[in-house]
Amino acid sequence: MRSSALYFGEVMHARMKPRRHLLRYSVYSLLLDLDELPLLDRTLRIFSHNRFNLFSFHDRDHGAGEAGGLKQYVERQLAEAGIDLAGGTVRLLCSPRILNYAFNPLSVYFCHHADGRLVAILYEVNNTFGERHSYLIPVDPDATGMIRQSCAKQFYVSPFIEMAMTYHFRIVPPAETVAIKIREDDKEGPLLHATLTAKRHDLNDRTLFWAFFAYPLLTMKVILGIHWEALRLWLKGVRLHAHPLPPIDPVTIVTRNGH
Repeated sequence: MRSSALYFGEVMHARMKPRRHLLRYSVYSLLLDLDELPLLDRTLRIFSHNRFNLFSFHDRDHGAGEAGGLKQYVERQLAEAGIDLAGGTVRLLCSPRILNYAFNPLSVYFCHHADGRLVAILYEVNNTFGERHSYLIPVDPDATGMIRQSCAKQFYVSPFIEMAMTYHFRIVPPAETVAIKIREDDKEGPLLHATLTAKRHDLNDRTLFWAFFAYPLLTMKVILGIHWEALRLWLKGVRLHAHPLPPIDPVTIVTRNGH
């Protein structure tokens, strides 16, 4: 049985202050075992790896933006954090390219040791200014069920949110369902809640065809939706914040206590 899958679900963003703002939309995401990409490329007719198709996945859309070796890139970041997977799997939850276009506000890498333990999560963030930054957080070995992680914000994402923020992640790793819940706090408390909840389906040509017609041009809708919601926030009078330079290091390695 393939480890890779297709997840259908819903994204919700709720801003608490200074103006309340809510959005919901239906989405689907790929869960890709990076070791299975050659197999998926060979066996699926409408999905390809590093080449054009109705659906595709290109290594250069992630990590260091290189054309190949995405798993090796992740393993290098893990090695910097003192984590060795011993040949274990890396599964990436992300949106595919659709007709050669993709935009992933957040991609999540679930990094497993060879014995099956989830040992780290890599959160890869893209903003609409063409910048990318990641947060690598080890998983508490005593964690069961929902995984709880936190870190300080290091990377500019939205012009409507300042930099002095803290992320709190609540993760149910992919199985029959997946849930990613992010609370973004300023010094006075919660500012934004964002969630993805989704259910697993087999990754095959039939489910991909269904996804394409049920959610047409999803990735284009995501980027257009981001700009539409930004306009709505601006019209509500939410203050803009200056855009600082991105961090020098492309990956922030976070300890279990959030530093």
